[in-house]
Amino acid sequence: MSKKKFTHVSSSGLPQMVNVSDKKVTQRIAKAQAIIRVSDAILNLIQHDELITKKGPVFQTAIIAGVMGAKRTADLIPFCHPIGLEDCQVKIAVTGKKIVINTEAVITAKTGVEMEALTAASIAALTVYDMCKALSHDIVIEEIKLMEKSGGKKDFKRS
Repeated sequence: MSKKKFTHVSSSGLPQMVNVSDKKVTQRIAKAQAIIRVSDAILNLIQHDELITKKGPVFQTAIIAGVMGAKRTADLIPFCHPIGLEDCQVKIAVTGKKIVINTEAVITAKTGVEMEALTAASIAALTVYDMCKALSHDIVIEEIKLMEKSGGKKDFKRS
């Protein structure tokens, strides 16, 4: 059985970008999710699937920020390949006392889009926090996680 190795660490232990030149071009899709727990004070302001604050429409702004973040992932994460995203979707829903952000990133390329989907979810969640903090600091970004990915060497789907 082969021992798994970190792909971003060279054989001499130095940080490195992964060489994708020999990989096949395939359609790659990744989905991520962020979950934010908010106070009743914030929840009570949500009307018609939107939360309006003095800073503006929170969910609409978070959707735009999430897509912008996905497009800038390579500028934020040192070894991410700069890629031309073909699609990035951000959807926001309220479930109980939580705001759930689901993202999907798509590309046809030699490298995947997991980091772009995760960045979209992260930036959208941080935008919700930023726009709501004047109402309450009782906001917790509980988790950000990859939900599924396909098109590379190994597919993944969270159960």
